[in-house]
Amino acid sequence: MIIGVPKEIKTREYRVGMTPAGARQLTQRGHTVLIQAGAGEGSGVRDEAYVAVGAKIVPSAAEVWAADMVVKVKEPLPAEFAFFREGQILYTYLHLAAEGELTRKLMEKKVRAIAYETIQLPDGSLPLLRPMSEVAGKMSVQVGATSLEKWRGGKGVLLGGVPGTRRGRVVILGGGVVGRNAAKIAIGMGAHVTILDVNPHTMDYLEDIFGAAVETLYSNAQNIEDQCLRADLVVGAVLVPGAKAPTLVSRDLVSRMEKGSVIVDVAIDQGGCVETAHVTSHDQPTYEEQGVIHYGVANMPGAVSHTSTFALTNVTIKYAVDLATHGVVAAIKRDPALALGVNCWDGACVYEAVAQALSLPYTALNVALG
Repeated sequence: MIIGVPKEIKTREYRVGMTPAGARQLTQRGHTVLIQAGAGEGSGVRDEAYVAVGAKIVPSAAEVWAADMVVKVKEPLPAEFAFFREGQILYTYLHLAAEGELTRKLMEKKVRAIAYETIQLPDGSLPLLRPMSEVAGKMSVQVGATSLEKWRGGKGVLLGGVPGTRRGRVVILGGGVVGRNAAKIAIGMGAHVTILDVNPHTMDYLEDIFGAAVETLYSNAQNIEDQCLRADLVVGAVLVPGAKAPTLVSRDLVSRMEKGSVIVDVAIDQGGCVETAHVTSHDQPTYEEQGVIHYGVANMPGAVSHTSTFALTNVTIKYAVDLATHGVVAAIKRDPALALGVNCWDGACVYEAVAQALSLPYTALNVALG
């Protein structure tokens, strides 16, 4: 199979879809790997490193997108839609529940789109989302702490405080991978940390690993309201696999939060869990609404591209090898986890949560496969 790895074009997206080690696993099995010139530079990977493992460097995006399978990091942008074609395998983060235009274009062009974020193991875990969720969770508190600085519009609160002053109050909505990693950094900075979740087992686990360093609360409307009204930093860390994020923080609640508070909505790539949140970029990451600073960058891990690229390839390459070696149909029939990653197939939307979020007809994957 011919596998293409284009240079990412999203604003300040420095990651690349495959490391040289990943390319080597494919070339050693007889596959052809095409890397767009300069694709790895933002992650500290030179073209020569790909050539050394048998990959080929090509000058244009068009040549890469002509491959049988395209391996990316982020969802294609409108400038890349022209490269779509029938039967093409697209393997990347897609987050289609918040991307109606992209979903319809993938269906129109009959692309076989496989989303990293919906590949799901029998235990319910999301192995390809996990490393980037870890990165985003840790970054959420870093950027939140910076946004709290007075000159950036924040309260001027230091999360860890100093002797004789109060510690900053961090409220984390969701105790999954993002929430847990946000808590690690917030605790390390000395903040007062509260995590809200609906799963008793999750809360039990969080208290086991963090002890008295965190407070856990059941995530209901009353507790969310109480905690947001006293928070310095709110981290939105909820996730429903493949679906649009539920709105947990209303515009009215934001309007009643203390001025200069900060919201970092990590769920923004799935539509966001805060009503006043919208997507921002690394160039302009924050904005103020209702007196509250909002951070809504949808590709947070792109800012720490070296770490993120290598962590991502570590988990994505296994499935890329399976798809290339066995062919897409055989690969998804062999592996139920990979089958759950298929969102669009030959003109059909085959992931039910995406279909529901976008009011599209849903077709079960086994039916689409015929």
